[in-house]
Amino acid sequence: MEISEELVKYKFYIIFAAIVSFLLFSGFVIAPRFMTILAYFWPLFISTFLFFFFIIFFGRFCPLEKEASSENTGEGLLDYVAEQPEHVGEGHQNS
Repeated sequence: MEISEELVKYKFYIIFAAIVSFLLFSGFVIAPRFMTILAYFWPLFISTFLFFFFIIFFGRFCPLEKEASSENTGEGLLDYVAEQPEHVGEGHQNS
């Protein structure tokens, strides 16, 4: 009786351990091998590596020219957007 009482006491731990063991075992048996995954995705890995390499390379050896001051950044664009074109309001006046 003592053994069955102990098993009932730890039944959730035993069930959890059995489920985890089953999932790990089935994962090793069913899952594809590493070389299969590498053979399928090697173009993606190479292109991603080259993309990051060129970002780092051009960022380090070809710095962008900085504007005269950081306060003027985007002011030309804001002036262009805020400026009212001359043709607006002309020719469509209701009199």
